[in-house]
Amino acid sequence: MGIMYQSTRSKGEKVTASQAILKGLADDGGLFVPDRMPKFEVPLAKLATMSYQETAYEVMRLFFTDFTEEELKACINGAYDKKFDTDVIAPLVEKEGRYYLELFHGKTIAFKDMALSILPYLMTTSAKKNGVKNEIVILTATSGDTGKAALAGFADVPGTSIIVFYPKDGVSPIQEKQMVTEPGKNTMVVGVDGNFDDCQTGVKKIFSDKELAKRMDEKGYQFSSANSINIGRLVPQIVYYVYAYGQLLKQGALREGEPMDVVVPTGNFGNILAAYYGKQIGLPVGKLYCASNENKVLFDFFGSGTYDRKRDFILTSSPSMDILISSNLERLIYKIAGNDADKTKRFMAELSGEGEYTITDEMRRELESFVGGFATEEQTAQEIASVYDKTGYVLDPHTAVASYVCRNVAEADKVKTVVASTASPYKFTRSVMQAIDHEAYAPMGDFELVDELNRISGVTIPQAIESIRTAPVLHDTVCEVDGMKAVVEERLGL
Repeated sequence: MGIMYQSTRSKGEKVTASQAILKGLADDGGLFVPDRMPKFEVPLAKLATMSYQETAYEVMRLFFTDFTEEELKACINGAYDKKFDTDVIAPLVEKEGRYYLELFHGKTIAFKDMALSILPYLMTTSAKKNGVKNEIVILTATSGDTGKAALAGFADVPGTSIIVFYPKDGVSPIQEKQMVTEPGKNTMVVGVDGNFDDCQTGVKKIFSDKELAKRMDEKGYQFSSANSINIGRLVPQIVYYVYAYGQLLKQGALREGEPMDVVVPTGNFGNILAAYYGKQIGLPVGKLYCASNENKVLFDFFGSGTYDRKRDFILTSSPSMDILISSNLERLIYKIAGNDADKTKRFMAELSGEGEYTITDEMRRELESFVGGFATEEQTAQEIASVYDKTGYVLDPHTAVASYVCRNVAEADKVKTVVASTASPYKFTRSVMQAIDHEAYAPMGDFELVDELNRISGVTIPQAIESIRTAPVLHDTVCEVDGMKAVVEERLGL
């Protein structure tokens, strides 16, 4: 019997992996989770000899059980190819005794490429498997990186179109330029006068609008999601933690079965949840360090058991983590509640209504693997400067948050630790360069800083940056939060 998927909020009908990928979000607003957790079948020692693509197949086949071997390998080989600038796809780089897992070698130089390179293949294969004739409209909210990675993945893919909403003043200049210059004919990018949580909540409301869904179906459209709420995004993220373990074995840094800890800069909780799922299927993961910036809602949750979004929203130098409603945490809540959909639904209703919920002591005991940590803006900048001064290695602000937590919280354990390095420093040149030398670099323009980063680091300027230097702006739509649905309706001619 293959793995089936059910909602975190009801005991309703189970769906196949391909159906869950197509829907993105369950009809009741819940997130799809596997009805049981499979177990990894490859001997750990063999991981040291496996390519990224081979590792991806062995992980994904456990979860996507209604895909044939031929279908799944076609998706994997189509995704992890020359659009990555290194054959190993996700290099593991050791600096000062910690291991940085570089997840930014894809087309848009951020970790979202690791899953969004394969999602269009999974989506179109799923549509064929289920006889879908409608055009699939990808509706996505982004805090900076998902947007461009999703746009790049779905641009001009037959049978799909994509609409991306982003907080107008809540992403880096490079992130915004990457999105608004996207040339795909089936793409639309919309700035929202609000923060990421506003964008994410707006998208979820549109998804759950039954009357809109009916009108769309009559016109030949149906929604799906490229956010990490889509199980087709989440499962591919498990792969790189399994691959990292294999690389540590290959380098002789670990013995077979010896645990590794992970430190993950965290906003929407998908990236660290993928590491937790890796642990659940049998990967020897010890502690999971959840690294937050000054929007430390998750740090406070792991410390107190109360998730409280009622606080000021802070714009930081790590905008992809500027999130107060971590959607993927719902999947973890469901798991530690004993797969109790009714209890999970109550917690989510409390979060939506009162702005907070508190888990039980029994549930808190299920969180022993998780450790919260956070870095202030000043500490983040100091970490960038310190690592560069000591090693010549340049971190982006998100990775610097995790690196700081690794240095100050995780390393007391003396366990080999992998830091998820989630973006190229070229994506956040102003924050990075001013952290290294504020006085020298503050007066420079964004692309002057790109050239200076190239000079001091010796790292080739990615094509993702070169291509937007002179690219024209093709998307200039801006709306209020309550105008998001109208934008979608106009785009689709409803």
